[in-house]
Amino acid sequence: MCQYVLMAQQRHYIREWRKHRGLTQEQLAERIGIARSYLTKIETGKRRYDQPFLEAAAEALRCGPGDLITRDPTDPEGIWSIWERIPPTERKRAVAVLKAMQLTGTDD
Repeated sequence: MCQYVLMAQQRHYIREWRKHRGLTQEQLAERIGIARSYLTKIETGKRRYDQPFLEAAAEALRCGPGDLITRDPTDPEGIWSIWERIPPTERKRAVAVLKAMQLTGTDD
């Protein structure tokens, strides 16, 4: 038996993720396997999303389901936006710098 749990009506970043990935509503809806009108209602808050929708949308948008409800990909000051701009070859060093800051208790 498949159980669908409706998610609470809350702020989400589905539209921002779609635009961040350069997709139209039609393209994303097709990738998820839903009607564009259904996606429009979710993006505008007129319809609630559920867990299966979040999982399908996240896969289509190449992010995690949690990212769709907690992370604005267009926020240039967001830690994840900064992380994505760091070249993969430099990320190990970036983590080391952050750990050093944590150990020294730097508040800046």
